Amino acid sequence: MAASELYSKFARVWIPDVEEVWKSAELTKDYRQGDGLLQLQLEDGKELEYKLDPKTKNLPYLRNPDILVGENDLTALSYLHEPAVLHNLKVRFIDSKLIYTYCGIVLVAINPYETLPIYGTDIINAYSGQNMGDMDPHIFAVAEEAYKQMARDERNQSIIVSGESGAGKTVSAKYAMRYFATVSGSASEANVEEKVLASNPIMESIGNAKTTRNDNSSRFGKYIEIGFDKKFHIIGANMRTYLLEKSRVVFQADEERNYHIFYQLCASAHLPEFKALKLGKAGDFHYTKQGRNPVIDGIDDAKELSTTRNAFSLLGVNESYQLGLFQILASILHLGNVEVKDRDSDSSIIPPNNGHLSVFCELMGVTYQDMSHWLCHKKLKTATETYIKPIPKLQAINARDALAKHIYAKLFNWIVDHVNKALHSSVKQHSFIGVLDIYGFETFEINSFEQFCINYANEKLQQQFNMHVFKLEQEEYMKEQIPWTLIDFYDNQPCINLIEAKMGILDLLDEECKMPKGSDDSWAQKLYNTHLKTCALFEKPRMSNKAFIIQHFADKVEYQCDGFLEKNKDTVNAEQIHVLKASKKFDLLVELFQDEEKATSPTGAAPATGGRTRLSVKPDKNKAGQASKEHKKTVGLQFRNSLQLLMETLNATTPHYVRCIKPNDHKYAFTFDPKRAVQQLRACGVLETIRISAAGFPSRWTYQEFFSRYRVLMKQKDVLTDRKMTCKNVLEKLVQDPDKYQFGKTKIFFRAGQVAYLEKLRADKLRAACIRIQKTIRCWLARKKYLRMKHAATTIQRYVRGYQARCLAKFLRRTRAAIVIQKYQRMYVQRTCYKRKQAAALAMQCILRAYMARQLYKALLREHKTIIIQKMVRGWLARQWYKRSLKAIVYLQCCIRRMRAKRELKKLKIEARSVEHFKKLNIGMENKIMQLQRRIDEQNKENRAVSERLHSLEISHAAEFERLRVELTRLRGAEEDAKNNANKVTSLLEELERLRKDLQNTQKEKKAIEDWAQTYQEETEKMISELKEQNHLLKNEKNDLNRLIQEQSQQWTEKMQRALKEETQQLKYDLNEERSRYQNLLTEHLRLEEKYDDLKEEITLAVNVPKPGHRRTDSTHSSNESEWTYNSEFAESEEGSRGGEDVSKSILDMSLFLKLQKRVSELEQEKQSLQHELDRREEQFQRARARDDEEHKKARSAELEYESLKRQELESENKKLKHDLNAMRQSLRGSAEAGSAAPGSPAYTVLLDQLNASNEELEVRKEEVLILRSQLVSQREAMQHKDEKETMTEPLPYIEDVQKLTDAKEISQAYMGLKETNRLLEFQLQAQRRSHENEVEVLRGELHSVKEDNNRQQQLLAQNLQLPPEARIEASLQHEITRLTNENLDLMEQLEKQDKTVRKLKKQLKVFAKKINDLEGGQMDVSPGQTADESVHPVNIPRREKDFQGMLEYKKEDELKLVKNLILELKPRGVAVNLIPGLPAYILFMCLRHADYINDDQKVRSLLTSVINSIKKILKKRGDDFETVSFWLSNTCRFLHCLKQYSGDEQFMKHNTSKQNDHCLSNFDLAEYRQVLSDLAIQIYQQLIKCMENILQPMIVSGMLEHETIQGVSGVKPTGLRKRTSSIADEGTYTLDSIIRQLNSFHSIMCQHGTDPELIKQVVKQQFYIIGAVTFNNLLLRKDMCSWSKGMQIRYNVSQLEEWLRDKNLMTCGAKETLEPLIQAAQLLQVKKKTDEDAEAICSMCNSLSTAQIVKVLNLYTPVNAFEERVSVLFIRTIQTRLRDRKEMPQLLMDTKVIYPVTFPFNPSSLALETIQIPSSLNVGFLTRV
Repeated sequence: MAASELYSKFARVWIPDVEEVWKSAELTKDYRQGDGLLQLQLEDGKELEYKLDPKTKNLPYLRNPDILVGENDLTALSYLHEPAVLHNLKVRFIDSKLIYTYCGIVLVAINPYETLPIYGTDIINAYSGQNMGDMDPHIFAVAEEAYKQMARDERNQSIIVSGESGAGKTVSAKYAMRYFATVSGSASEANVEEKVLASNPIMESIGNAKTTRNDNSSRFGKYIEIGFDKKFHIIGANMRTYLLEKSRVVFQADEERNYHIFYQLCASAHLPEFKALKLGKAGDFHYTKQGRNPVIDGIDDAKELSTTRNAFSLLGVNESYQLGLFQILASILHLGNVEVKDRDSDSSIIPPNNGHLSVFCELMGVTYQDMSHWLCHKKLKTATETYIKPIPKLQAINARDALAKHIYAKLFNWIVDHVNKALHSSVKQHSFIGVLDIYGFETFEINSFEQFCINYANEKLQQQFNMHVFKLEQEEYMKEQIPWTLIDFYDNQPCINLIEAKMGILDLLDEECKMPKGSDDSWAQKLYNTHLKTCALFEKPRMSNKAFIIQHFADKVEYQCDGFLEKNKDTVNAEQIHVLKASKKFDLLVELFQDEEKATSPTGAAPATGGRTRLSVKPDKNKAGQASKEHKKTVGLQFRNSLQLLMETLNATTPHYVRCIKPNDHKYAFTFDPKRAVQQLRACGVLETIRISAAGFPSRWTYQEFFSRYRVLMKQKDVLTDRKMTCKNVLEKLVQDPDKYQFGKTKIFFRAGQVAYLEKLRADKLRAACIRIQKTIRCWLARKKYLRMKHAATTIQRYVRGYQARCLAKFLRRTRAAIVIQKYQRMYVQRTCYKRKQAAALAMQCILRAYMARQLYKALLREHKTIIIQKMVRGWLARQWYKRSLKAIVYLQCCIRRMRAKRELKKLKIEARSVEHFKKLNIGMENKIMQLQRRIDEQNKENRAVSERLHSLEISHAAEFERLRVELTRLRGAEEDAKNNANKVTSLLEELERLRKDLQNTQKEKKAIEDWAQTYQEETEKMISELKEQNHLLKNEKNDLNRLIQEQSQQWTEKMQRALKEETQQLKYDLNEERSRYQNLLTEHLRLEEKYDDLKEEITLAVNVPKPGHRRTDSTHSSNESEWTYNSEFAESEEGSRGGEDVSKSILDMSLFLKLQKRVSELEQEKQSLQHELDRREEQFQRARARDDEEHKKARSAELEYESLKRQELESENKKLKHDLNAMRQSLRGSAEAGSAAPGSPAYTVLLDQLNASNEELEVRKEEVLILRSQLVSQREAMQHKDEKETMTEPLPYIEDVQKLTDAKEISQAYMGLKETNRLLEFQLQAQRRSHENEVEVLRGELHSVKEDNNRQQQLLAQNLQLPPEARIEASLQHEITRLTNENLDLMEQLEKQDKTVRKLKKQLKVFAKKINDLEGGQMDVSPGQTADESVHPVNIPRREKDFQGMLEYKKEDELKLVKNLILELKPRGVAVNLIPGLPAYILFMCLRHADYINDDQKVRSLLTSVINSIKKILKKRGDDFETVSFWLSNTCRFLHCLKQYSGDEQFMKHNTSKQNDHCLSNFDLAEYRQVLSDLAIQIYQQLIKCMENILQPMIVSGMLEHETIQGVSGVKPTGLRKRTSSIADEGTYTLDSIIRQLNSFHSIMCQHGTDPELIKQVVKQQFYIIGAVTFNNLLLRKDMCSWSKGMQIRYNVSQLEEWLRDKNLMTCGAKETLEPLIQAAQLLQVKKKTDEDAEAICSMCNSLSTAQIVKVLNLYTPVNAFEERVSVLFIRTIQTRLRDRKEMPQLLMDTKVIYPVTFPFNPSSLALETIQIPSSLNVGFLTRV
């Protein structure tokens, strides 16, 4: 297509940038051919004119569509170029937090500088067995691909990990090795995989150091070959090392450290074993303090040393060797502190008694004089003589450092050799996977010999990488039959020839080293003369004659020649080595230098002083005779040879590449520096891979994927049945240039940019369709809006017109109403005026008439009052003196009482306010109230007294008034006389005036007295009211306190109940946990058992020494007997020959057997401890339940006490009636003697009636007493029966053997165990006897109470004898009948209880006695006592009508035939379809019943052991068949239920019929075998789950995730070289229907086999957990599955599974809850993810997901279409902030290996054993019905 089509307006391009390397821009104007400028707009809105290169006219790189950004594989990008690669890596690293990305065959790993939870065992299990393209990029995916290709192609593999220092090479290699160790495991019990991983901490401690770029930088290269056997289990490993940086031992730059081991030793110097090393802090030694930063943040060096020592121990390096190693390392540190001083300008000296040198010599075992001498001298040899020459100080220091480096290099090689020896395996290696951890391309400001060697190695590796990529491309083209055109790629062979060819750089360097006076300058001149004009890759710097430039594949590098010769020679003073070899005290030191030769240079020249770094290469281990020759080789030659060997190894393997990228130089977490990243991408070959891919056809689609993606670009007529022809026709129409694509056999190949063009066409087509849809929808919305507006307008008009009409009517009504109001208003005004005038006239008349009446009344009143005054004056005068005295006395009393009352009131108020008073009131509130009541009564009495006094005063005043009246009458007469006597008028008037004044005074006094009385009464009432209020307040306080106490008690009760409930739930949870651990232990036990059997069979077949089988039967019913004892007769019947189990110890290596036995014993001990822990938990649960029962008993005891009180009350009333009866009898007797009460007399009749009534009342009371007593007895018996049941049904101890008893020691141990069992059984028997004696004592006590009651009844009977004859006889008979009835009932109940207890005890006693006899090794005769008991209580054998009793008889020799026909050769399909479910279990149980019936313990034991072993054998043989496993799980459970149902225990007999109870086992208690069968059922259940998981596993991902259940919703995105599994349903792929059909098959099979419904629910729950966990884990590890459409698919699939549960009535089994994480993840993919409200909704919705899982899904969310949007980083951070406080597990993936603990609820069968018919098809005709 033309450029104008691609570079149109709004097209986005990449332009170069200084800071960001590449910057994105958008065209604002179409590009036309010939334009020299592009009009661009940057992302920040800035306008820019981009000038094209006038020579090349190359347009800027186009940017990929957003939908392609963030792909897992860089080759999936449509435009393949540097900016696209860089941007894709940045988006994945920064936005999605994904550190791994594919680039074709290369895995690009960016160091996050942060610990990520993506390397756990769950992640390893998720990647195990998966195709490389199916999962997100990961180092585990590369390791899995290598492991899979090794197993599939039978070809060795290599993983090449390269990158800069600090890029994460070592960590990536470590994770790859961990993956191999986890997924493969070792072929033996030697734990080889642990040893392989243990080599990592050792090599890191001695070979890694802190640098400015990395805290754990590998300072050497290594290649580890991990060996595998034919079964692809790890058997060993071998390590090769390259280029150890020895110079770091003696020199470190700023902010760097020496090797870790030195700092670990210094941090552990305080340990006792290190005291002799005389170490101190790291800052005390010259070799560890030069970097001035001896500490790494977050690293504990002392703890790291402990890890290193443990790794040494695991690899077989004993403590003495470890201490020797640390001694040498400590001596190196002391050697660095040796001070050398100048003697003169040409010589130096070490002062005598130098402390550090003394320690060095002491640790090394050498003499101080020799070492101090040769540190300052050297030996020169000529042809005839040898000279010893002193050396100056600088050369002496260099010689000291050279010796330290040499010692460390030797120590390093020795450790590597011993690690290889420890990892070496005697088993023949079948294949291997090599992991190469080597340095990447390096360029610094000053580059020397080490950078030259490193870049030389990278040139070789890059050449091998290019050839491999080119080869893969060619194979892909030839496979698809695409025309192959030669692709031009960079060939770095000229650069390699420049370095290693004849007369190359290395060759000239070695030649110069051999020259007597060779130097770096002369070597540089030779290089210039040889290569400057002949090789274009070699250049000379302009300003230097001591440097040269090489054009490497990555960049130009300038090397400084200074130090090249010295580093290539790598010499050390030979005399110093001789001194060390002469050590006689230190064997390890001698071992290090045993192959040492003179380490002088070829010319014998003295070492030069220059050079920062020395290099050593671990030589190839050839023949011993070539050691000296190899040592004389130069470093360059050794490195070239070892590199050549490495390349040969890599070429012989299939390589896998991991390129580690360092995102920034500051070690910031998830910070991306584009400059540094681009530099490394160019250097590591990633861009070269992109370039090779882009040169051909990088984009590749299958025809089905292309059709599904671009179906929208096709018309209906273009769609044909042949997808290939359809795609061809469409492409010819869409892409005019046929060179832009090629059609292969299965794929379509596109040129770079074509997929982007097709995506543009697809987006345009979808956009046009969206516009059309929008147009139609907007038209529909507008019309709907118009219709709504029209309807609204019509409605508004209707309502407006109605409103106007209502307003008119309202106006008319108001007008008429106004007229009416006016009429009535005018009438009201006139009427009011008239009434006012009338009222005024009437008022005037009234006032005048009232005035005249008042005047008349006043005249009459004066006359009347005068008469009254005259009447009262005289009476008052007589008592005036008395009133004054009385007033004074009363007033004085009032004042005193008031003063006292005020004081008392004040005191009461003070006391009322005090806290103490309230406490006293609270304590004695009733007393206080009574006191207050008494005070109130006293006040009332005083009031009554005052009232009486007032009343008496009133009476006296009335009398006085009467007297005065009489006196007034007399005075009137006197007045008449006075008229006659006119001379006395004046005196009388004066007397009258005086009397008036006295009367007024008297009235005032009376009024004062009345006021005082009124005030006193009011005060009294006020005081009373206040006291009442106080009383009310106190009552309220009392009520509040009572209510508070009740609330607190209620709260405490609720709290205790809640705590009890929580404790019960915790105990249940702990019980489930213990049950889960116990079941997991059973699984491990079964696995080891199977492994033991397999190994035993292999050894037996290998040795082929047939011996007669040893047959042994244990003497106990332990579980291990049934689990481990193997019947040799089965082997005879099945295999036809008896293979010997015992082999000769001289031939076999029994160490493996001993290890297995030891391991089994440890597991068995752990199993026992878990069993004890389980028992303890159950005991705690029982105690908790006992506490509840005790509380219930307490409540019940309260009721019993109440009933006893009632009984006592009745008895007392009865005694009272008896007393009345005796009194009446005496009175009757006395009356009879007096002769006054003869029969028939009235008194006699009355007494007789009273007597009859009393007798009736007595009878009623007696009946009540009897009823209460019977209730008490029944309750006491119920409680005793419950205690007895709990005691009698206590489970017997569960004893297990550990393993087969194969030697005398084990037999003795088993005998001791049996004796312990014997003692335990005796102890239990004694406990039972004590319990029985206690019960007998209780019965005796009750019997004694019955006797006392009998005596009382006799006394009552004697009293009744005194009654008349008729009443006496009737009462006596009634009492006797009642007494005898109650006594008989009590005795019958006690007798039944005792008989029942005695029978049970005798039954258990016989079983225990028989077990004791068996354990002691002899069949003892039954004791006479037992014989007598058996004669008394014989076995109950029904003899009624010869009916079938539900038993099957067989002969002992038919036992093998029985298990063979019924178990080993039984076809489950036929039995399940044609016969009743569980028929084999019923038949086996009926056979067992017969063995129990005849009391044959050997037959019972043999049958049960044979059945268990046969079930194990058939499951081992056909354990992969779900139908077989399900069949035997159902039958094992049914057999277990039968053992419980017919055991005789009451808890299992509740639902039995009487006939079934008669069929219970009569002689043996098989509780221990029930436990064995329960364990076997658990093992079968777990095997069923594994079998089901193996069937479902391949279906889950394809059916739940990849298959499009809703067609057309999901879109297929372009994929890269790592093709993922297609989501299109091809033939043979699994769909959701496949999963549902499989679930239906599982369910129908289990139902046909009669599996318990509860067990089916548990299986279905486990099925759904596996489906949900596997689907969820794959969703988290597959970026292409995290999209909106895939969320819809998942929710639909989950709804289909829920529908299946509803159809099967399994919604209550908990299966739906196991899918909750998957449901929430699907919802998370579909919800809106923009605002804070969305974040809040997500946090509340996803309560089953952890924070890591939510963030992972949001990071992986990928739009499938251009219309979707990615999740912003800000939104993800908001989610993390909101979920910060959530407490959860940090695990990312769900554990798919979790198996819920299974329980087997008791499910009794209603099927009667006597009705079972045995079909002839089972071939068990030898069984006889009994």
